[in-house]
Amino acid sequence: MLFAQYKYPDEAGTDEAGRGCLAGPVTAACIMLPEKFENGILNDSKQLSERHRYDLAPLLRKEALDYGVCHIYEEKIDEINILNASILAMHGALEQMEKSPSLILVDGNRFKPFKQIPHKCIIKGDSKYSSIAAASVLAKTYRDTHMMQLHQEFPMYNWAKNKGYPTKEHRDAIRKYGLTKYHRKSFKQLPEQMRLEF
Repeated sequence: MLFAQYKYPDEAGTDEAGRGCLAGPVTAACIMLPEKFENGILNDSKQLSERHRYDLAPLLRKEALDYGVCHIYEEKIDEINILNASILAMHGALEQMEKSPSLILVDGNRFKPFKQIPHKCIIKGDSKYSSIAAASVLAKTYRDTHMMQLHQEFPMYNWAKNKGYPTKEHRDAIRKYGLTKYHRKSFKQLPEQMRLEF
């Protein structure tokens, strides 16, 4: 489905994954889908099983008119804060596309203009518009794959399962083993900590 008010066939949806994590990058994707694209499974990535997300991702890449994916890593997140890093990741994903969209549909309520292309912020857009839902699937699968690779280096945090999110298991591992180079130092890693000393 296209954003009904504009009806641009070359609109791009963009979304991010990993904003609330304690470790790893924030990852954004953007995608331009064919005007008549339909898929009975596609939905907000948070509403899909991991299997469905990984089944959808190659299909979306194949069917897309264009797409881009961008990681913004921990040091940059700590430097500019997670909101700015999320927007920077979306801009980075847009930069990767060869085609220039006529409209950018953004999941959420915050964005910064990109190359004078009009944009529209949409609360819960990943459950309303196909292009944003598709972007959410790409962002989530690319980031999850990255975290599974980091898990090989630091298996004690079980990032293969929690993907860097603040689960009890992850926080217990931080208490036991401390922080890694992949943890976001500007985040409150443990509930009892007001700040981290280094």
